[in-house]
Amino acid sequence: MPEDEKKSPPSPKPPTVKEQTGFYDAFERYEIIDGIRYDFLSSPKLSHQVILGRLHSKLVNSCRHDGVILLAPMDVHFSEDNIVQPDLIYIDRGNLSILVDEKVMGVPDLLVEILSPSTAPRDKVKKKELYARYGVGEYWILDPVHQTIDQLVLDGGGYRLAGSYAETDCIASAKFPCVTVQTDELFAPFDRDLR
Repeated sequence: MPEDEKKSPPSPKPPTVKEQTGFYDAFERYEIIDGIRYDFLSSPKLSHQVILGRLHSKLVNSCRHDGVILLAPMDVHFSEDNIVQPDLIYIDRGNLSILVDEKVMGVPDLLVEILSPSTAPRDKVKKKELYARYGVGEYWILDPVHQTIDQLVLDGGGYRLAGSYAETDCIASAKFPCVTVQTDELFAPFDRDLR
């Protein structure tokens, strides 16, 4: 057989997803609280993401001229030992200087966490204490199971419960007039039939 007629070797098979993890960086989601790393053990559930999307949409529509609304995953850098990823971040117009080099480097005005089984203890205790310590003016905790929102307002170095909201209540920020939400809009059943 002449030299130029030799068969070329078969093309290698493309790598499987499992094999690709060896040469692609895996995306990791974690937070650091007081120097301790906390990994997100699972992806959020559908109900979590639907509620987050509704809240984000509502605030973008009502606050677009008053501040910036960001969604997780977005790191908030309080310090080298305290970097968190709240579900929703509101930064008022007068505080936009904390947006540095495409990062949040400082204290946002309002943070929101939507509880999930793997993060609820951290959201209700560790992050609540951390957010108060760094001076986050307002912290909302949404519970998709019980369909409630706890509104915590900074008062004297700690949080005071300004209200617990459910069913058809309207929750409004005392500091940021554009931040107003009807609970029934957030917790309405997800319509799987989008015809």
